[in-house]
Amino acid sequence: MKTQSVLINPLWMRLTHWVNAIAVIIMILSGWRIYNASPIFAFRIPAELTMGGWLGGALQWHFAAMWLLVLNGVAYLMLNVATGRFRRKLLPVSVTGFIEDAKAALTGHLTHDDISKYNTVQKVAYLAIILDLVLLVLSGIAVWKSVQFPLLRELMGGFDNARVVHFFAMAFAVAFLIVHLVMVALVPRTLVAMVRGR
Repeated sequence: MKTQSVLINPLWMRLTHWVNAIAVIIMILSGWRIYNASPIFAFRIPAELTMGGWLGGALQWHFAAMWLLVLNGVAYLMLNVATGRFRRKLLPVSVTGFIEDAKAALTGHLTHDDISKYNTVQKVAYLAIILDLVLLVLSGIAVWKSVQFPLLRELMGGFDNARVVHFFAMAFAVAFLIVHLVMVALVPRTLVAMVRGR
């Protein structure tokens, strides 16, 4: 009798993961177009890497993706907590474990035999991107609805600082995405598990 492989990612996890990925990519590309309309720093993003066509179009894409990210992100977090997956997969983390796994990763000795378990570097990376996306949404609201949410705006250090916070939160999300894709390329079984669940 053929034994079935273990389910690594349940259907709800796979669906929310891919919806989050789509929402984040749309937000980044449309956000770059919005950034170009009023840059914070002395550079602009090449137009070929942006979406929306013009400022109004980019804003529509950005806000649509923001609502998708917020609603789907809340569902993702609630299901992770309710099923115990958050605790099982992402906790505990330790400084010692992180240092050991980071050293192993940098020297090419980090094994990926069991992709159902995260190493400490993965745990920290996933926790960091969750917190970053929360910061991205909150700083975006502080920029978008600055008058309606003065406390949030002031917690960000004012309107101009909220824009800077939003920019660097976006930069972290882009860096995470690049590293994530590199790791998927190095361990393609993780992509199969995120598509098929096993």
